[in-house]
Amino acid sequence: MKLVIAEKPSVALSISKVLGATKRHEGYMEGGGYLVSWCFGHLLGLADPEMYDEKLRGWSYNTLPIIPDKWMYGVAKDKKKQLYILSDLMKMREVDSIVCATDAGREGELIFRLVYYYSKCNKPIERLWISSMEDEAIRKGFAELRPGSDYDMLYQAALCRAQADWIVGINATRLFTVLYSTKLNVGRVMSPTLALLVQREAEIHSFKSVPFYVPEITCGGFTASGERTDAKDQADQIRLACDGQSAMVQKIEIQKKTEKPPKLYDLTTLQRECNRIFGFTAQQTLDYLQSLYEKKLSTYPRTDSRYLTEDMHDTAQGLITWLRDNTAVGKGYMGNADIVRIMDNKKVTDHHAIIPTMEITKTELSELPKGERCVLELIAARLLCATAQPYNYEATTVTLDCAGHIFTAKGKTVLQSGWKEIERLFLLQMKKKPSADEAELPKLSEGQVLDHAAASVREGKTAPPKHYTEDSLLSAMETAGADETPDDAERKGLGTPATRAAILEKLVYTGFVERRKKLLIPTQTGINLIKILPDNIKSPLLTAEWESKLKQIERGELSTEGFMNGITDMITGLVQTHDKPDKEYLSLFPKEDNEGGIIGVCPRCGSDVVAKSKGFFCDNRSCSFALWKDNYFFRSKHKKLTKSIATALLSDGRAFVEGLYSEKKNKNYDAFVVLDDTGGKYVNFQIEFPQRKDHKKGNRK
Repeated sequence: MKLVIAEKPSVALSISKVLGATKRHEGYMEGGGYLVSWCFGHLLGLADPEMYDEKLRGWSYNTLPIIPDKWMYGVAKDKKKQLYILSDLMKMREVDSIVCATDAGREGELIFRLVYYYSKCNKPIERLWISSMEDEAIRKGFAELRPGSDYDMLYQAALCRAQADWIVGINATRLFTVLYSTKLNVGRVMSPTLALLVQREAEIHSFKSVPFYVPEITCGGFTASGERTDAKDQADQIRLACDGQSAMVQKIEIQKKTEKPPKLYDLTTLQRECNRIFGFTAQQTLDYLQSLYEKKLSTYPRTDSRYLTEDMHDTAQGLITWLRDNTAVGKGYMGNADIVRIMDNKKVTDHHAIIPTMEITKTELSELPKGERCVLELIAARLLCATAQPYNYEATTVTLDCAGHIFTAKGKTVLQSGWKEIERLFLLQMKKKPSADEAELPKLSEGQVLDHAAASVREGKTAPPKHYTEDSLLSAMETAGADETPDDAERKGLGTPATRAAILEKLVYTGFVERRKKLLIPTQTGINLIKILPDNIKSPLLTAEWESKLKQIERGELSTEGFMNGITDMITGLVQTHDKPDKEYLSLFPKEDNEGGIIGVCPRCGSDVVAKSKGFFCDNRSCSFALWKDNYFFRSKHKKLTKSIATALLSDGRAFVEGLYSEKKNKNYDAFVVLDDTGGKYVNFQIEFPQRKDHKKGNRK
C-alpha cells in the first residue's frame, strides 16, 4: 500500500475522503489501499546553536561565526508524537512507496523531505502536485503522480534557503547584539524591508511643505483651473482680472481611451487589495486564503502567477457563468467572457493564478467567517472583471481664455462601463465607496463665450511622501532594487509571495515596526538598527541574488556547495569586518533589557529574578520559573515583554499594557496583563479590562 503524507491534518482528511481511507487510527487514516497521515507544518527545524555546543548557549563575539559542519535538527515537544507516528508508518512492511502530498512548492517539499530523511526511509517517493483541493483535482493528481526524483533539486534549493537564512540570521543577530549590548534581530529579507520603512520615514521628516495657489474660474456650470503658482499675489492678480469677466472656449480636445481589465490575482496583489479595501494584514489575507484552499473553495494560495493554463478554459467558463447568474456583482457583467485573455501557459510556473473553485456553487457563502467570505468574494469578482469587456470612455479637455489668462477643465464621458461596473457593484456590496470619476462636462463648442465668470484662488500645500501601508510596502518589496538587479535575475525584489507576510509580522513582533491603523511606522530601535547595519545586509540586492541562485539550483545549473560556500564567505567576512562597535552609535540603544540586574522576587521560591538576554529567570537553579521574552502570548498581541512589564508583573501580579492587538477584531486595545502562574514549565497570562482607567497610570478604580 501507499503512505500519503500531507502538510496538515485538514488536508489529509480531504485526501482520505477521496481515496476511501475512512478508518481512523491515532495520527493517520487507512483504507482503499492507502495510509494517509500528516505533518503539523514544519515538524523538524534547524537546531539552535546550543545543540551543537553547550558553549554556544551564551552569546559572545569569540564564538562567531557559527557554521555547522553537519546540520542538526530539532522537533518541538508537542510535535514529537506525530513525527514518531510518521517514522513508524514509513517502516511498515506493507508500505511500498511514499506519496509526498505536502503543499506543492519549495517549503512543502522541505517539510516532507526532512521527515523522510530523519526516518532513514529509502522507499520510492511519488509526488502529488495539485493547485486545488477539489475532489476531482485530487483524483486527477493521484492518477498523474510524478516521480519524487523530479523534485530532488527543489528540495536542495529549499534546504539551501533554510540553511543560508539560519547562518545569516544567527550570526548577524548575535554579532550586532553583542556589539551593541541590545537584542537586535537581523535577517536577509527582514532587514532590507525595514530599511525601506526607515528611508521613507527619513524622507517624510526631511520634507518641507511649500504653499501653492491655483487661480480658478467657474462659469457655464463647471470649474476650470489656471496654472499653479507659489506666489499668492500673482494668483490674486489673476483672480481680480478675471472675476466677472467673460471666458471664451479656445479649444476642445476629445480623446477616446480604453482601460483594459485587470489581471487575475497572485498572492501579493491579493494581499495588497485586501489591505486597501478591508484593512487586512498580509498575514490575515494569507490565513483566510489558506483556510479557503483547505475548504476546497479556492485554488493554491502561494502563487506568483496571474494567469491560468489553457486547459482550464472550461473550468473558467463554468465559474463565470455561475457567478453571472447567482451573484449580485455578476449582474453587472455584459457581453461574452474573454477567457483567452487570462490564459498563458508560458506565464504559469508551479501554480496558476488564484480563482474560486466550482465548490463555490455548492456553498452557502453567508455561513463562512467574515474574513474568508470577503476574500472569496473578492477573487470571484476579480475573475469576472478580468474576463469582462474593457472600460471605454471619452476624455475631454477644454481650454478657456479669460482676460488673457488660460484655464483648463477636464471631464469624462463613459462609453462602455465594462469591468468597471463589476468593480463598482462589488465595492457597494462591501459597503465601500467606489472611486469618483471626473464629471461629464456640458456640451461646448470652440469660440463659445461664457459670461460672468466667478474667479477664486484655491490654496494648498505640497504633501510629503506617504507612510507605507501593507499595500504600498508589499508593492515596494516586489520592486525593491529592481533597477540595480541584473536583467537576467529569476526573481527581483524582497522575499517571495509565500514569505512576505511573515516578514512583516516579524518586524512588528520584534519591535522594529509599529502598526498604527493601516500605517507601518518604524520605531526608534528599528531606525537605529538600520544605521549600524552594513549596506550588503540591508540591501535588496542580496535577496535578489539569492533567489536567482536558488532557481539555478532547482534547474541543476548551480551546485549547493557553491551556493553555501558563498554564504559562508560572506558571513565570515561580516564578522571579521565588524569586530568592535562604532563608537558613534553606542548611545543609540537603551540598556534597560540588558543581561544582569535583579528585577523582582520569584513567586515560586522567593529567590531573585534576574534579567537575561532571552528573558527574566529565577536565580535559583532548582527553580524553573521563567518569563521568556519570546512567548506566544505577547507575540500574538504584537508586543514585547519588556523589563518594565516584567517588573510590574512580579511586584503587582499585573501590568497595564497599551496597544495590545486583537486578531479577532483587527484592532488594538489597552488592558491589564495578569500573571497566571500554575507552576508549569511555561507561565500563563490573562487579560483583564479595567472598569475605569486612569489615563495617566492605568490604575483601576
